[in-house]
Amino acid sequence: MFRAASLLMIFLLALSIAASPVEIRDSPITLSVARRLNTSGGTINLLQHDQSRATALKTVSRDTLSRRSGSTVATNDAVYYTAAVGIGSPATTYNLIVDTGSSFTWVSATSYVKTSTSVNTGQPVSVPGYGSGTEYTDTVTLGNLTIIRQPIGVISTSTDSVIGVLGIGPLDLTEGILGESSTMTIPTVTDSLYNQDMISQIVVSVSFEPTTSESDINGELTFGGTDATKYTGAIAYTPLTTTEPASYYWGITESITYGTTTILTETAGIVDTGTTLILIASNAYDEYQSATGATLDETTGLLRISSTQYSALVNLNFNIGSNTFALTPNGQIWPRALNTYIGGSSDYIYLIVNNLGTPSGEGLDFINGYTFLERFYSVFDTTNSQVGFATTAYTNATTN
Repeated sequence: MFRAASLLMIFLLALSIAASPVEIRDSPITLSVARRLNTSGGTINLLQHDQSRATALKTVSRDTLSRRSGSTVATNDAVYYTAAVGIGSPATTYNLIVDTGSSFTWVSATSYVKTSTSVNTGQPVSVPGYGSGTEYTDTVTLGNLTIIRQPIGVISTSTDSVIGVLGIGPLDLTEGILGESSTMTIPTVTDSLYNQDMISQIVVSVSFEPTTSESDINGELTFGGTDATKYTGAIAYTPLTTTEPASYYWGITESITYGTTTILTETAGIVDTGTTLILIASNAYDEYQSATGATLDETTGLLRISSTQYSALVNLNFNIGSNTFALTPNGQIWPRALNTYIGGSSDYIYLIVNNLGTPSGEGLDFINGYTFLERFYSVFDTTNSQVGFATTAYTNATTN
């Protein structure tokens, strides 16, 4: 009996270990990331960029698993995080946008420097929202690790401010890149790290930190595991949703309460580094606006509150599985030092929760954008089909 019980305990322990990404300390595959505000075109319309992206993300069908046939772009070049990625040998360093909402890595044709490792496959590729071009395989360097023969796109794009994208979304999102009728997938950089035995699990962990600067190195990506120096407590995991179209991305289920008031019942949505704001279904947005007493600011499209209303704000709770991640009042507002960059007044207080543009019940009813991720450590785990969250030293920050 004792032996059987011991074997059972060992088996259960093995299962628990297998379901948790390995912790990596002093990882050779950790990349620093920088947040940048794209002010090249003047002030930024955050809501317009985010809602356009949300529309594109929702315009997905199982038949194509792509946005190739649509005219709506899936980009947000207003506020983004970039990572320094080396391509070629000798490597040229490109500051690529970190995007969990796409899975294909590409650089612009005007920036791409061909070397002896650059191989043109002759395959045409299309990247929604940016343009089309040709598939290459090339050496890609992430930190101290080097991927050989990584498929990338060399894209002719009219978006001068974007050099390229580092796609860290699910593998299936690469279907259709080689043509609308193509069902072939293209290995992501995370897949290639795993396939070339440089990481033991197909996992990417993301650490962002709140910042009040226009451009700031304030985060990191960790491939293959987690970095315990970047979070507090334990990481809580939740399974990926099977509800479409959220299931095409890093989709999860959650409910949202403002204090003790439920504003969004449990439903499917996504976690997305390419979205700036936290977007919620229109009915939940109306509930949130009513509960906070906020007014719509016509100039920015964001909700605005007074100092008195700010003092009365309560936590916005994201209930994910059996865990609650509370966004504090300070975490619900745009950094006031950056108000003028979004066309706002330096004297106003703007909320970062806004309208997804569609009611709940459509299969993608919220987007937890980077303003959520700046307060919580996140783990995107393909191996175990789950997403994890943990609190950080910045969860309760009052920097905004």
